[in-house]
Amino acid sequence: MSDQNSDARSDQKSSRTVLGSILDSALHEMNREPSGLFLSGLSAGLDIGFGPLMMAVVLTLSPGGYGDLGTELLLASVYSVGFIFVILGRSELFTEHTTLAVVPVLDRQASLGQLGRLWGLVYVGNLVGGVLFTLLAVLLTPGLGVVDPAAFETIALKLVGHDLRWLFVGGVFAGWLMGLLAWLVTAAQETTGRLLLVVIVTGTIGMLHLPHSIAGNVEVLFGLLTSPAISVTDYLSFLALATVGNAVGGGIFVAALKYEHVVRGAN
Repeated sequence: MSDQNSDARSDQKSSRTVLGSILDSALHEMNREPSGLFLSGLSAGLDIGFGPLMMAVVLTLSPGGYGDLGTELLLASVYSVGFIFVILGRSELFTEHTTLAVVPVLDRQASLGQLGRLWGLVYVGNLVGGVLFTLLAVLLTPGLGVVDPAAFETIALKLVGHDLRWLFVGGVFAGWLMGLLAWLVTAAQETTGRLLLVVIVTGTIGMLHLPHSIAGNVEVLFGLLTSPAISVTDYLSFLALATVGNAVGGGIFVAALKYEHVVRGAN
């Protein structure tokens, strides 16, 4: 019985340590200069585009396509590339902050205004970075001979070819997974462990074709710029529903639930 009590105390201490690390990190980001937050978000928006770009390369060079198990696994793997660059590179990603930045508000160490400021600067930076990356990719990569423009359309249609309800629900699951990733990466002790977590979690998002508002921003923009099958309405509908779904998934299913279970467990 004493061993069980000791294990329980150890687990609780570990959970409290993770929560404390998240609070410290989120408060630090909230107190950064606006220009620093925006530029970090811009960097993340640029870097994350390499995942969708590598997906287009795979679809161009692979004899298979969506629905082929080998190709699907490879697509999910390369989808993780952009997230690896962003998360291990310590750039600011909106979908991480749907969990991380919510925790200080729940702990009453930050206001909703501070949360909105952080979300707004990072989100706009992410979108602008994604637009810049997409323009460069669409203009330059076809000339390299490794990307067929038709692959850009295929990737975009995989996301916008669903009804609006699915975009929101899928966005909730994507935000849930990204929030969980933010929590797990904070808990991980070594870079190798963090890398593995990023690949597993974001690979799951890629394998399930869930709408991630920032990576998906690049994916759907690919189609918008190269195909008449993708309209501005398709793009805006995707972005709005994926963003709200991501915020709900990360803010409620991870931030609120994990915060409450850690805090209540300490009483």
